[in-house]
Amino acid sequence: MNKTLLNRITLNSQVGHGKPTIRNTRYLVESILEYLSGGDSIEDILQEFPDLVKEDILASIAYATEVLKHKGVTYSGAE
Repeated sequence: MNKTLLNRITLNSQVGHGKPTIRNTRYLVESILEYLSGGDSIEDILQEFPDLVKEDILASIAYATEVLKHKGVTYSGAE
């Protein structure tokens, strides 16, 4: 776990409806992951949102990894 990256992820009930955000901004971790899973590259996201940096995207991935490690989430695949 990279604590430096994870420090970029914030939880604030006043921002993003209390969901994890990047540096206490309006950028939801969930949204960044959706862009990535939709096929956008890190470079694509950075072009679309110039106030983000590569470490913000990597922090989102690291956060999701940590959550999955502790939640034990399973997915049965397409029905």
